[in-house]
Amino acid sequence: MSETQLDNVTANIIQFIRSIGIPVAFQPITADMFVPGILISKGTIIVDTDQLLYPGDLLHEAGHIAVAMPADRLLMHGNVGAMNDKNKADGEEMMAIAWSYAACVHLNMDPAVVFHRAGYQGSSDWYIEQYTAGNMLYVPVLQWAGFCYDAQQAKVNDTKPFPHMLRWMREADVSVQ
Repeated sequence: MSETQLDNVTANIIQFIRSIGIPVAFQPITADMFVPGILISKGTIIVDTDQLLYPGDLLHEAGHIAVAMPADRLLMHGNVGAMNDKNKADGEEMMAIAWSYAACVHLNMDPAVVFHRAGYQGSSDWYIEQYTAGNMLYVPVLQWAGFCYDAQQAKVNDTKPFPHMLRWMREADVSVQ
């Protein structure tokens, strides 16, 4: 399958990812992949459409790039969720999960697109239940990094709360309280 033959869901996701400044390239992938059909290389999402199984994985992987500090993006390669302890210490995996949920809402997509049954170590239904019930998991770390506001801070700042995003890409020294 070529880029011109993408289904609507995949095409919309890729259009969104590109629109926020994350490069996407299409080519065969022969290297080991953590996510079928997707490889992150120097901050670019490489997509092998013949191996891509779940289009929502594109949003989650884009979330990893988006929540990384700008200087770290070009260093990202392969399984970025396990690159180093920094990802865990900075809450980047948690941010990528919440970021990808916000992206689904922004794109008017069912959260099951991202939280598909083959992912999230068997917790996809739980994530869907939590977010759709209004339990905004991991929002404090997204707010800390300057992406959004929780309900209380949104009121103070006269804007919408998460899943509304103030920005889609992390900036070097931005944090909101």
